Amino acid sequence: MDDEDGCSPHAALLVEDDAAVLAAAPGFLCDGIDAGQVAVVVVSAPVAELLRPALAGHPVVFVDWIEVFGGGAPAAVTALRRLAARLRPGPSDVVRVLIEPMAGDDPDTWREWQRFEAVLDHVAATEPLCVACLHDARREAAPLLESARATHPVLLRGAAEVANPDHQDPAVFLETLEVPGEPLEDSEPLVAEHAVRDLRGLRRALATRAADEGLLETHETRVEDFLLAVDEMTTNALRHGRPPVDLRLWAGEGRLVCRVTDHGTGLDDPFIGYGPAHGEDLSQGGMGLWLARQLCDHVDITPDGAGVSIRLITHLR
Repeated sequence: MDDEDGCSPHAALLVEDDAAVLAAAPGFLCDGIDAGQVAVVVVSAPVAELLRPALAGHPVVFVDWIEVFGGGAPAAVTALRRLAARLRPGPSDVVRVLIEPMAGDDPDTWREWQRFEAVLDHVAATEPLCVACLHDARREAAPLLESARATHPVLLRGAAEVANPDHQDPAVFLETLEVPGEPLEDSEPLVAEHAVRDLRGLRRALATRAADEGLLETHETRVEDFLLAVDEMTTNALRHGRPPVDLRLWAGEGRLVCRVTDHGTGLDDPFIGYGPAHGEDLSQGGMGLWLARQLCDHVDITPDGAGVSIRLITHLR
């Protein structure tokens, strides 16, 4: 989408107080309504209560924050697209959305939220969407605010949209976002398989080791989801990569970590896996990386010498 529909496809509303929210957000939504667009709000409860009086009498759709963001940042891209598709009267009609991505206080979760903004920057530019992302300096850490400035081409300032000089190309942002090391990888792995060929045997071995460690007794669903993601990534490496395919898996310190490495040319598309490869028709397959992103807390794709490496991390909580 572009500015011909009356708004930037992806804007940031960076605020430090409630007055700044009220100076920009109602006008952004009402401009959309005046243009015949569906206006939607997906924010935290306190912000929703702040906005309701200012939007009284206007046909704004308030959606529970959990509906879009409850599944975590990677799932939020698909959830937002599905929400817009459900509310859109026609296939090309613009939906204008005010959202509030909230990463929380744990720095370990931040990079998935940073990736979310870059992926949304790409998605909103290609679909009939106008999205404004609310970032409140009272609740967000400096690295998240810095990423917000880098992932939005436009800033909302009162009633005006201002070009953002700090905006980066979303593909470049994703490719250069720092991926921290994982201390567990410096220890002896629970499972180490070189040149994987027998997927069925690998599945049995992983399930057996997880049971032997007592992981299924305390975190059965989380462990099963993680092993499903491992299976999907190993299958992808065997089908689309180049042998040998190696796998190492660690368990400890309240988390599971797995690294799958092949010697192919890697994944050229930095946005891959943030939606099923064939859209809503899941019968066509192509959903392995997308599924892994839904099931794990982190999916990190990095070059590994002569190939590509995918690291999966799940916290046992």
